[in-house]
Amino acid sequence: MTTGIASTAPNGAPPHPHTSSGAPPTAPSSTRPHPVQPAHLPALPTPAALALAHASRRELERAFQRGMTPDLDSLVGWEFRGINCISRLTGLQKFVKGMFRGDDGRVMGYNIRAVQNAIDGRWHLKPSSDAPRRFGFYEVSPVDPTARDNHYLHALLLDYGKGGNPPWDVTAGLRDYLVQVDANNPDLLLGKAYYAVGPARVAMNFFLLERLRRGPIELPGRKPR
Repeated sequence: MTTGIASTAPNGAPPHPHTSSGAPPTAPSSTRPHPVQPAHLPALPTPAALALAHASRRELERAFQRGMTPDLDSLVGWEFRGINCISRLTGLQKFVKGMFRGDDGRVMGYNIRAVQNAIDGRWHLKPSSDAPRRFGFYEVSPVDPTARDNHYLHALLLDYGKGGNPPWDVTAGLRDYLVQVDANNPDLLLGKAYYAVGPARVAMNFFLLERLRRGPIELPGRKPR
């Protein structure tokens, strides 16, 4: 792995070996760097993001295990460029995820399809960047150690089963874990996707998210089913 992945914890401490057996301390949000302002967001993926996009599965697993819990509130009202790290042959490598506050106070999220141009190029949303179609909704929350989906206690859980999607929507089985890979960069996140098949969880791919632009803080009228 090249630039963009922290190999040590803050203050030079060795990385904490995150596992499902216990959660490391989480830094208070007040001590973390604030997300960059929209005027300073890069139009293209940063070198750190591209390094993750081209990393091996072993390198991605190491970066994920060393990650920290993202500040949940700092995700609300933002959209993130997404790259599926290990699905280059499917032709579905680029996407967008966004987070908003639901009517019931929960943090929720959605997906937007993107044009599949080069991953070091700009993100063009479908059907347009001004009026994108949002789908594949999910709940965003800290991992509950007593719940079925508790593999990584240092992550946030993106639970599509609680997103109010139609019963026939295949995205309802997705369970994604999300970490911040660098304590000094709240704008770059690494995800690990699983798919729920009954009580079983099937590991899928890694993906990365990088803060792209302001999104809606709320989506009025969208009611969970």
